[in-house]
Amino acid sequence: MRCLSRSRFLLLLDGGIAMACLGVSLLVLLTSDAGPGATAVAVGLAALQASCLLWIRRRPGYALAVAALAGVGLEALCPALGWLGLVAAPLSYVARLRPPRFSLVALAVLVAPTPWKLVSGGWRDLLLAVTGLGLSWSIGELLRAQAQRRCEWERQVRATERERISRELHDVVAHHVAVIAVQAVAAEDVFDTHPAQARAALGSINTAARSALTELRAMLHALTADDGSDPDGPQPGLAQLDALVDAVRAVGLPVTLRREGDGETLPGGVQLSAYRIVQESLTNALRHGHATRADVDVRYGDGVLRLEVVNDGSAPARRPGGRGIVGMRERARLLGGTLDADPLPTGGFRVRAQLPVRAVTR
Repeated sequence: MRCLSRSRFLLLLDGGIAMACLGVSLLVLLTSDAGPGATAVAVGLAALQASCLLWIRRRPGYALAVAALAGVGLEALCPALGWLGLVAAPLSYVARLRPPRFSLVALAVLVAPTPWKLVSGGWRDLLLAVTGLGLSWSIGELLRAQAQRRCEWERQVRATERERISRELHDVVAHHVAVIAVQAVAAEDVFDTHPAQARAALGSINTAARSALTELRAMLHALTADDGSDPDGPQPGLAQLDALVDAVRAVGLPVTLRREGDGETLPGGVQLSAYRIVQESLTNALRHGHATRADVDVRYGDGVLRLEVVNDGSAPARRPGGRGIVGMRERARLLGGTLDADPLPTGGFRVRAQLPVRAVTR
């Protein structure tokens, strides 16, 4: 529907410009001293030249050629109308639709015969012809450059949004799949000897799967909604850290959570990034670090949210295409903050982030 609306708008715009050009041509022709026969032919040529604007977007080169040929007849029948009639309008379209290597050639072809104005008119007519063509080309080129900049900006916006969606999908899927994988192994190990523990592991798998579906559904709703409505559920924030830590504890990794400051009043974007950083850090400790415990420290003060996640495992292996630590750093950078993820000299691994809130809320 949007494409049809834009096409209809462009058709109306081109039709309006064509009618304006035809109106100017008729006004000049009807006030000229040409005979009735010459005037009738000139009116037909003016209508042909103006009609080229209705299909010039599809065939710019052919449309300009037809407009120029019609302009030759207009120049012969009514020199007062301008150089080749109002061919400057089609030339402006060509400059808007085609790169300079094409439009400059068209401009040169149209300018080359302008010295004929010295025969039929004088220096004034020559300067007007050259100036009119040059101005129309400049207007078209400016519009083309502006459209090109707008397209580039839209490409950058789309690339940024794809990156954001990729991070969100990675953070949502990686954590819950890690929980499911660990619990599935645990359930298999104790399935025959300890059925109660196996059932508990299966229950954790069910909870993780439902949580993943809920978050994915909310994300898909946000992507498909076109009316500005919010997702079905709120985005996770610092208030959901307790539930996240409980879920990791249920998998078998003891986690200690410490808070300082009123971080739950922070902007939603800061809270979401903080939650995802903690989530990814615990996921790495669970999946790759072989950790036996983890400590999460969340502190807010002086306009900065500070996060620290330490575990006693090893550094996560760098995998081709891995996005975990890279995604965390990107989240912090987009908020104007920093993130360090390094092994500790005494053993273990630490993720430390600083997210300045003032830079976001100003």
